[in-house]
Amino acid sequence: MKQTLLAIDQGTTSSRALLFDLEGQQLGVGQEEFRQHFPADGWVEHDVDEIWQTTLNSCRKAISTSGVNSEDIACIGITNQRETTIVWDKTTGQAIHRAIVWQDRRTASYCAELREQGMAQTIQEKTGLLLDPYFSATKLRWILDNVDGAREKAERGDLAFGTVDTFLLWKLTGGRSHRTDATNASRTMLFNINTQQWDEELLELFAIPANILPEVMDCAADFGETDKDLLGAVLPVTGILGDQQAAAFGQCCFEKGMAKSTYGTGCFLLMNTGTSIAPSGSRLLSTVAYRLAGETHYATEGSIFMAGATMQWLRDEMRLLQTTAESEAMARATSDTSPVYLVPAFTGLGAPYWDADARGAIFGMTRDTGAKEIVTAGLMSVCYQTRDLVEAIAADGITLDTLRVDGGMVKNDFLVQRLADLLNCEVHRPTVAETTALGAAYVAGLQAGVFASLENITTHWQLQKNFVPEKQESWRETCYQGWLEAVRRTRSGY
Repeated sequence: MKQTLLAIDQGTTSSRALLFDLEGQQLGVGQEEFRQHFPADGWVEHDVDEIWQTTLNSCRKAISTSGVNSEDIACIGITNQRETTIVWDKTTGQAIHRAIVWQDRRTASYCAELREQGMAQTIQEKTGLLLDPYFSATKLRWILDNVDGAREKAERGDLAFGTVDTFLLWKLTGGRSHRTDATNASRTMLFNINTQQWDEELLELFAIPANILPEVMDCAADFGETDKDLLGAVLPVTGILGDQQAAAFGQCCFEKGMAKSTYGTGCFLLMNTGTSIAPSGSRLLSTVAYRLAGETHYATEGSIFMAGATMQWLRDEMRLLQTTAESEAMARATSDTSPVYLVPAFTGLGAPYWDADARGAIFGMTRDTGAKEIVTAGLMSVCYQTRDLVEAIAADGITLDTLRVDGGMVKNDFLVQRLADLLNCEVHRPTVAETTALGAAYVAGLQAGVFASLENITTHWQLQKNFVPEKQESWRETCYQGWLEAVRRTRSGY
C-alpha cells in the first residue's frame, strides 16, 4: 500500500501543500503567499490565476522537499477557504472576474433588500445560514450581473461556478471534473442541507442558472484524477472538505458535542451536532460537518472574520511589530488590566452580531498607551470574540467543557491561556498543529482505503498541552463586560 497522502490547503492569504505519512507526520511542505486586492471599501478579491499557480507550486515543493516519489502518493485531499466565489469559462478555463473573497461585503445592500422582502427565514430554514454577504450566492449573482455578457454566457451553459475547491479540482483534472463536496456546497446559500441538493427556489431567488453548478459529492469520494504532467504522476483526488470542517475532521471531532476552534485568517468554532440539525436561536449557523457514504453529520458554527488577519494588520499596516511571533512577549509585558480594546470590524462583525456595516475601532487609549497595549488588545480581541461564540452556544442550551484549538495563532501560549481564562474551560492543543491539512488527508485516505474507519483515524489524535483556567471570575467578567461595551460602541447603529 502507498504510504503518503498529499493535502492541498488553499487559504485566504496563502496556498499550502503538505505531504503526510499514515501517522500524520509531516514529510514535506510548500507554501506561497499571494496578493490581496481591495478595490473598494469592504471589497476583497483574489487573482484566480495566482490561486492556481501558488497551489501548483506548493504541491511541487511539498513533493520535492519530502524526497517522496510522486508515484508513491496514495491520494490527494483538498481543503480550501470557503464561500470565496469563482466563475470561469468552461472552454478556456479562465476566470471571468477575480475571485470574490468570503470577507467581501459588496452585496450588503442586496442582502438588506432580501431581508426586507421577508426571505431571511426561508434561507435559514433551507441552508442553515443567516442572510449575509459572507456566503457565495449573492457574490455569484453580482458577477453574473456586473461582468459584461456573463449572464448570457451562463444561460447558454458556457460558464462554470465553484468555490475554490471546485476550481482547483477543475484545473488539476484538466477540466474533466466539475464537482464539489457537501461541506463547501453548504456554504453557498444555494444548497438545501435538509435535502442535500441544490435548491430550486433559491436558484430562482438569486437568478442562478442550475447548469453552472458543480455536482455535489460525499466528502470522501472519487472526485477525479490529476493530469500526469502537473505533479509527475496520475494521482486520484479522493477527499474534499471546506477548511473549517477539515480542521474539525483533523481534530477528530466525530462525536456529538465535540468542538474545535481554528485560528487562522479568521476564527471559526464548530461543534458537532450529530446526524440532526440543531437550529440556533442565537444567530449561529447550521452547516454540514461532513458527509460519508451518504450519511450527513451536521455542526453548529460561529464565524469570526478577523483573527490572524488582525495581527497581520498590526504588523504590515500599523508596523507595531516585525513578526507576529513577537506578540506573545509584548502581551506578557502588558498589564492584565489594560483598558485598551481593539474591535477588529474591518469587514464588519460576524457571529453572533452579523453587522456588515460595523467598522474597526480602538477604545480606552490613554497617554501611556503604546505598541504593546494595542498589540495585546489585538490578541485579546480573538479571545473575546471566541467568548461571544461560546456565550451564544450557551444561550442555545449547551455548555462547553473542553475546546480543541488549532491554526497558526495557537502557537502563542499567551493567547491559548487567555482563551482558557475567558471561556472558563479546558483548551486542548494537539501534537499535530496542521489539523486543517491533516483533515483533508484523513478524508482522502478514507476513500483510498488507507484508513479503515473514523475510529481508526481517532487513534492518531494526541494532546500536546492542556490549558486550564487560572484567572478569577471577577477578572473574567470585568474584562468581558468591557469588551461588550466596546462592541456596542462599534456597531453600525450606535
